[in-house]
Amino acid sequence: MGQDAATDTFDRSDRQRYRMKVQRCLDALARMLTEGGFSTSPPQIGLEVELNLVDDGLRPAMANSVVLEKLDDPSFTTELGQYNLELNVRPRPLSGDQASELELELRAALASADTKAHDAGARLVMIGMLPTLREEHFKARWLSNNARYSLLNDRIFAARGEDMVLHMEGAAIPGQRSERLRSRADSILPESACTSAQLHLQVPPEEFAPNWNAAQCLAGVQVAIAANSPFLLRKALWHETRIPLFQQATDTRPVELKNQGVRPRVWFGERWITSIFDLFEENVRYFPGLLPEIDDEDPIEALDEGRAPKLSELRMHNGTIWRWNRPVYDVYGGVPHLRVENRVLPAGPTVVDLIANAAFFYGAQRALAAEERPLWSQMSFQAAEENLYAGARHAFGAQLYWPGIGWVPPDELVLRRLLPMAHEGLRDLKVSDAARERYLGVIEQRCLAQRTGSSWQRETVTRLEDRGLDRDAALVGMLRRYIELAATNQPVHTWAVI
Repeated sequence: MGQDAATDTFDRSDRQRYRMKVQRCLDALARMLTEGGFSTSPPQIGLEVELNLVDDGLRPAMANSVVLEKLDDPSFTTELGQYNLELNVRPRPLSGDQASELELELRAALASADTKAHDAGARLVMIGMLPTLREEHFKARWLSNNARYSLLNDRIFAARGEDMVLHMEGAAIPGQRSERLRSRADSILPESACTSAQLHLQVPPEEFAPNWNAAQCLAGVQVAIAANSPFLLRKALWHETRIPLFQQATDTRPVELKNQGVRPRVWFGERWITSIFDLFEENVRYFPGLLPEIDDEDPIEALDEGRAPKLSELRMHNGTIWRWNRPVYDVYGGVPHLRVENRVLPAGPTVVDLIANAAFFYGAQRALAAEERPLWSQMSFQAAEENLYAGARHAFGAQLYWPGIGWVPPDELVLRRLLPMAHEGLRDLKVSDAARERYLGVIEQRCLAQRTGSSWQRETVTRLEDRGLDRDAALVGMLRRYIELAATNQPVHTWAVI
């Protein structure tokens, strides 16, 4: 989302020329998929982690520009809100002990960044949704200082023609009534509340479709066992509230267009695919350009000259359509490659939990993609989508559909079926036995305990309220304890409720 835009003004002719250029990029991609030339290096993984900044009172600290200046590290960049940062971890193979090395590298980077953030009167929090956010933090003046964010804000609201209405009903805390949220917003900043961990997997073109389809099958399970975003604007909502909030906060459709069935720009998709081309073609066919910026390069001429085209317009367009599993085209060292970007996971609670989530995803994805009879040939696309929303709303309390089993709770599905597959997939990826056992062991114990970051947050707030604290004080008390426990890097299933 943070890619810079070179201009802040577009006219009608820009939009028409942009549409033609995007189509030319799509034609170039089709030719490349036919002719070949993509990277054939071993599977590479990548990771992006979105972070929050808080002040001494654990309220959002609008200080990312100051913190970034003190960090002076290109691995850290802005995100949508001034209280957000993003850490981009260098790509690497998954084989051997790379997962363990990634854990150490990530812990060191976060600890160093937190120390430097203290100099700006802030500290880092890795959590799916900051519970101390209030309506005043969603005003447009708190957008990060990046022209693209302002442009996106303006374009989305111009398309809508009206304010955002955030509305959702939560999963009830045991013994209490479910809570409802209805709030208006005049900027896209509610999306900044959705801090995620994004997993990348580089794959050759012929392997993209099975890996993407497998990722779609796993999305509901992922959010169910890793939920960490239960509170928004003082309300206890979904266990993974990021999922409905992201869709609502970037929605370009007024009610009438929703009623007509116009597709949202944050979406799960509508069908299994046979090629990465299917996804880019859908993006071009269904969605108008929000940022119609045109690059000088002609992608067909670049191909004719033996160069990998940047496909700048297609990539910019793709960056404004937020699929939960997004296709990515990129060029590194003059060689093009393709990636599946998995976007369903929240940040946190700890680094070891985050790496465990990644190991489970990569292992299970690998095993599913290699099956002789693909799971998606036995499962409707709608069932996979419904699993996403059920897992996000109820976490371990969900019922998910899985071929050959039927309706099953997430812990049982993981322990009986998916965890053995994840072990198999990581062995196939040549992950060391020690790393495989460590991280998948975290997933196993989390399922046995049925404890996610979300369930810990909800139980802790309930306990504090039972002691007489109001909701605001309980949220602050919970967040303070969350930060203390996260610093230990002990997985969340071991955390005691105070």
